[in-house]
Amino acid sequence: MKLDAGWVVGFVDGEGCFHVGVSRHPEMKAGVQILPEFTVVQHERDVQLLHALRAFFECGVVRRNRDDRMAYRVRNREHLLHRIVPFFVKHPLQSKKRIDFQKFRRVLLMMERGDHLTAEGIEQIRRIAEQMNRGRSR
Repeated sequence: MKLDAGWVVGFVDGEGCFHVGVSRHPEMKAGVQILPEFTVVQHERDVQLLHALRAFFECGVVRRNRDDRMAYRVRNREHLLHRIVPFFVKHPLQSKKRIDFQKFRRVLLMMERGDHLTAEGIEQIRRIAEQMNRGRSR
């Protein structure tokens, strides 16, 4: 299955999620782990769409999410910064998900500068993450 950019934008607008996890992790230098993630979840009957996304972006994994749901996930920061983000900068999302993407991108750029290794940077990232994905699918 060969995907085009317009289809990918529309599909991600409807089914995708840009998420930044912030959790205590004593083994990390700052005691906190920041985990940015791009995810698309589908029923297992449509798993071929997730594999097509993986091939399109040339990164990420397709795994069982739970029960009969499968997920395409990209967590590798380099892949997020150099494949996922540039695509959605060049081909902007059309829904309010665009705002979450912009916050997601901002966090990744902060991490690239090393801001996630300072208490002030972690707090700023935490505030951004708390403002993401509000009111959708709830």
